[in-house]
Amino acid sequence: MIEIEGMVALYVFMLAAFTGYEVIGRVPVILHTPLMSGSNFVHGIVLVGAMVALGEAGDSVLLQAIGFIAVVLAAGNAVGGYVVTERMLEMFKSSK
Repeated sequence: MIEIEGMVALYVFMLAAFTGYEVIGRVPVILHTPLMSGSNFVHGIVLVGAMVALGEAGDSVLLQAIGFIAVVLAAGNAVGGYVVTERMLEMFKSSK
């Protein structure tokens, strides 16, 4: 049986996912590039959090492995976000 805290966490996650989907779905096309830049900032914070989690893993090999995977995935997410933003910005430059 799921504990009450787990149910509340699941409820909050579902509300956040629905709200995020609705907010992003209503963003005008012209604002997608600034929104991507803002989300890249959030990816950087996720990377810092993953590094802190890896640092707090202690001597447990399992926790260290999970922390390392989190750092790798967060770094890839941040770099990928900047690459996509750069490609989007290239579309707005005038051709010569």
